[in-house]
Amino acid sequence: MRTALYVALGAAIGGVGRYFLTIFIQARAGLEFPLGTLLINITGSFLLGFIARLAVDSAAVTPELRGFLTTGLCGGYTTFSTFSYDTATEIQRAEYGRAALNVTGNVGLSLIGTFLGFAAANAILAARAGV
Repeated sequence: MRTALYVALGAAIGGVGRYFLTIFIQARAGLEFPLGTLLINITGSFLLGFIARLAVDSAAVTPELRGFLTTGLCGGYTTFSTFSYDTATEIQRAEYGRAALNVTGNVGLSLIGTFLGFAAANAILAARAGV
């Protein structure tokens, strides 16, 4: 039950962070394209890759903290359901190019973000191990 409370707290923080960051990005981008969702998915994928790799390979991260950071914070922060809705909306509007860009950007760049997170965590782990 304790881990569930940590997950809930992380999800609240991640969700509120996503809300404000998406508004901030969209207001400045001035585009109809859902750039905020795309950037949230990329940065969320990076964070999840980084945190998960670091947490799994480090005894310093407790199961509660791991749940807070991964399922909670990153789960509340990333927006895959919003991505799906945005893409479906573009398809319904017959904006197939924008829909394809949204899918390619979110899936491809989010995967790259995850691998960059892995690499950043691996560099920290290697530095800690003196490698």
